[in-house]
Amino acid sequence: MNGPELDPEDVAEMRSQDPDGWRRYMRQQITNGKQRRDNKPKPAAPKPPGHRPGAWPVGTHPPGPPPEWDIPADVWRRATRHHSNEINRPDQPCDCGDCPPEETR
Repeated sequence: MNGPELDPEDVAEMRSQDPDGWRRYMRQQITNGKQRRDNKPKPAAPKPPGHRPGAWPVGTHPPGPPPEWDIPADVWRRATRHHSNEINRPDQPCDCGDCPPEETR
C-alpha cells in the first residue's frame, strides 16, 4: 500500500471526533489513487497502406460457400435417412438406398 497505514483505533477516533472530516479524508484518498492511475488511451493500431474501410484487404476475397453446399440434395437425404435408421431402428435393415441388401453383408 502506498499511503499511510491506518490503525483501527485511529479510524475510530477520527470518526468519533469529526465524521464529516473522515468522509472528506477517505474521498481525498480515493481521488489521489485515481490520479495515480495511468488512464492514457492506447494509440490505435496503424492501418495497412491502401486500406479502404469496410473492404477486404487487397489481394484477398471473401470466402466462398462452404463445400457442403456442393453436395446434391438426394445424397443428403439418403445420408440423413441412414443416420436416422442407425439411431432409431438399429435392429432393422436400413432402407436408405445406399446400404447393400442384408444378405450380402
